[in-house]
Amino acid sequence: MKTLRFISAQALVSNAQIAQKSIASVAQNLYPLLFKASYLLEQATVISDLVEHWPLAEFSIRQLLGKTPDCEENLCNRTCQLCLQACLTGLRNYVLHSSETYSKRLKVFDFTGLIDMEFQTCNCGKTLGRWRRTELMARTCFDLLVEIEANQLSSLVSNISIEVLMSMFVTQRNYETVVEALLLRRQCPLKIRCVEFRADSLTLRKVFYIIKLVKPETLQKLELVHNIHLEMEHFEFLLSQVAFPQLRSLTLPARTIDVRRFTPEDESLLVRIGEMLSEMKFLTELSVGFSILTGRIRKILSPLKTPLQALDVSSCSLNHADMAYLANSLHAEYLEVLDLSGHSVAEFFPSTFFKLLTRASCTLTSLTLEECNISDEHINLLILAIEPCKKLKEFRFFANPLTSRSLCRIFEMFTELPLLCKVEIPVPRDCYPASYTYPLPDENLVKYDRERFEEVNHELMVILAQASRNDIVVSTPLFGSFDPHIQETSNEISVVMIQSFKDTISNILTTLNEED
Repeated sequence: MKTLRFISAQALVSNAQIAQKSIASVAQNLYPLLFKASYLLEQATVISDLVEHWPLAEFSIRQLLGKTPDCEENLCNRTCQLCLQACLTGLRNYVLHSSETYSKRLKVFDFTGLIDMEFQTCNCGKTLGRWRRTELMARTCFDLLVEIEANQLSSLVSNISIEVLMSMFVTQRNYETVVEALLLRRQCPLKIRCVEFRADSLTLRKVFYIIKLVKPETLQKLELVHNIHLEMEHFEFLLSQVAFPQLRSLTLPARTIDVRRFTPEDESLLVRIGEMLSEMKFLTELSVGFSILTGRIRKILSPLKTPLQALDVSSCSLNHADMAYLANSLHAEYLEVLDLSGHSVAEFFPSTFFKLLTRASCTLTSLTLEECNISDEHINLLILAIEPCKKLKEFRFFANPLTSRSLCRIFEMFTELPLLCKVEIPVPRDCYPASYTYPLPDENLVKYDRERFEEVNHELMVILAQASRNDIVVSTPLFGSFDPHIQETSNEISVVMIQSFKDTISNILTTLNEED
């Protein structure tokens, strides 16, 4: 729904030359309206000019592109390269050029809140992902400072100080660029402040160094993922050296904690980690997927003073004691996002799994149960457990050995969940050869009867259509859900993994030669 005001704004910005001439005479309160209209029509030159002459104290991309009274369409998931580059070009020109219309009031440039999607809806079809946004912003700050010094503009920009809020993504490839921008933050009119920080494919030394540079005292989200070889003692050292008083979300790389190699000293180390996590008073999201936590989940979660709203314990080898703790803990009544993938929850923990979902039913919005060995014999339990979760919006249960008959029963239950909008389902077991066993190796995942699968898929869509639930989007991601961060840096991650493999082989050969 668009108001007449917004339609008029679109008409104005549709002609870039006329719009550019009119900007100088536009009232301040119309700038946000014109910006969203320009973004929707991908009028890059108009966007750049609007930002260059921005008359307000704050520029928030989330608020500008989100739902507004004049246009309900949310554009935050449209990370259009053309438009976002124009924003930063306009920001650079805002600093360098004088304004004849309004005095320069801009104090906060908030570039957070953008959502990277698999399919881009903008006409240019090119995205500017989080990694590239980080690099482009860092280069903008550095190049701006070089231009100021080269043209002796220090006196002109001396009164300009703009706090730039960023969700940063740093890897080996853009590390030096980002570090340079952060080190020159004091001299540059654009002061980068990292709100959310994600790191991949970095050595621990570089991780620790850049975390200190991004001002951890204001950091709200920290993600250390994939090719960062963080172990428990390193994590304990990081927490002992750096405080994260505002942190609300924490993600650790796989195998950060592995109880299989625990010593008595490691047990006390884990207790200290729990105590230090408890000092983070705002921590409500924790992801420790692929750590081995058997029998130790209580030591990490029980010290927390704030109930968790999001918990990822996928493939953590949880046992009965762990599941019993989760089901009976205070966290259960506050969980909005839960990932229990890789655990046979219905087979080994039926009562505690049912209790956990029952207690979380009033808050749970996203549930992931991938590779949980859920088969037809567990279907009644699964339906009974999920049916009360009326706030559920997303449900992922890929790679479970369910037949088409069971999927039909689950879909009938889906129609009773009023907010459900996204579902990821497995290929039905009866679409594979009877000789195949679960879990399916990657080479067998694609060897299913596609004609039979289309028949089943049609049956499922009929169930939704008859209940007028065409709002539920169903997909079958054979190789996992779309991850925009991996998509954007896949080449770099592959190189790091190959190099790591080579180093491992080299170390093994060296050891064998020494023994000989």
